[in-house]
Amino acid sequence: MNVKSLFICLYVMLIYWLSLHVSFLDTLFFPTLGAFSFLFLSRSYSMQELGKITFGAVVSALLGTLLFYLYPSSLTLFVNAVITIWLIRKFNWNAPPIAAVALIPFFSHSAHLWTIPISVCAALVGLVVTLLLAELADTKLAPYFAAMIKNEPAAESRDIAS
Repeated sequence: MNVKSLFICLYVMLIYWLSLHVSFLDTLFFPTLGAFSFLFLSRSYSMQELGKITFGAVVSALLGTLLFYLYPSSLTLFVNAVITIWLIRKFNWNAPPIAAVALIPFFSHSAHLWTIPISVCAALVGLVVTLLLAELADTKLAPYFAAMIKNEPAAESRDIAS
């Protein structure tokens, strides 16, 4: 397991723990967070692309919340899915979990609907920051971790002849 994977797993665990133990953060954890985590981990994105995907997820969560607030039914779920898929294609967001985030209001049953888009935004911004920290840790600390695992001196201190 690499450093990024470890950071992401710890982040998802932290978000889950917060959503269970802090009552007003109950919508902070959503299953699609795992899908976003794997998507961001398995592909390399620029910061602009990560921002675009995060923005798309927040917009779709906002749309789903608004439609659910107006009239919670199967019909509004259908309209929500159609509009969200259209937005994903129109703006080339290229992240299928965005469609799933739009459905959160229809299954979360939160007492405070307005927290859903805020939670999606906070969780995904936190995910991006976690990825950046993992990248930094991976580049700065990888030689030391490798040396500790192999029980050898760090790569920089090795003689070229060895």
